[in-house]
Amino acid sequence: MAVKRPVVIGIAGGSCSGKTSVTHAIYDVFRNHSVVVIEQDFYYKDQRHLTFEERLGTNYDHPLAFDNDLLIDHIKKLLARQSIEKPVYDYVQHTRAQEVIHIEPVDVIILEGILVLEDADLRDLMDIKLFVDTDADLRIIRRLLRDIKERGRTTDSVIEQYLSAVRPMHNLFIEPTKRYADIIIPEGGDNEVAIDLMVTKIKTILETNNVL
Repeated sequence: MAVKRPVVIGIAGGSCSGKTSVTHAIYDVFRNHSVVVIEQDFYYKDQRHLTFEERLGTNYDHPLAFDNDLLIDHIKKLLARQSIEKPVYDYVQHTRAQEVIHIEPVDVIILEGILVLEDADLRDLMDIKLFVDTDADLRIIRRLLRDIKERGRTTDSVIEQYLSAVRPMHNLFIEPTKRYADIIIPEGGDNEVAIDLMVTKIKTILETNNVL
């Protein structure tokens, strides 16, 4: 009997654009079916060989910050119905954590991150490609609140990082990937019409793959 191929959904967009809200909205629909979220952020390169000061200088919004080889390998394994050990990233220590998360094969794989549409090999694994498009002023406010509350950053450090890396990298690498998206979703999780369309499309693919 042929192995049923899972559906891979790529959700890209700028930092704090609402990608996570869209991801959760889709995840909730298929919660009782079989779905997993793979966060590109968890696949930042291991930096344990660097000093803490050197880690602070990492440009996390550049494509080279990610271990895409490992990410692609893990997606391919999930597509082959094999389990993986998803890495965990420590945002306080700025390196990969010791623990991993065991992931069993599923029917729906949601790959979420700022640059998931930047890598051609990664795009080729996706059935649906989304880009969440949100105004820059909303994104910087959300990032400021998140990084202070969840990642132990100071206001000054968040603003400095935004001006020196986040904004220029968005314009250089993230915004151009919009052209690869099948659908562009304005305003993230607040766009219920776009999310409903995505859910319908995913169900159609699952039915075609004889998964539903």
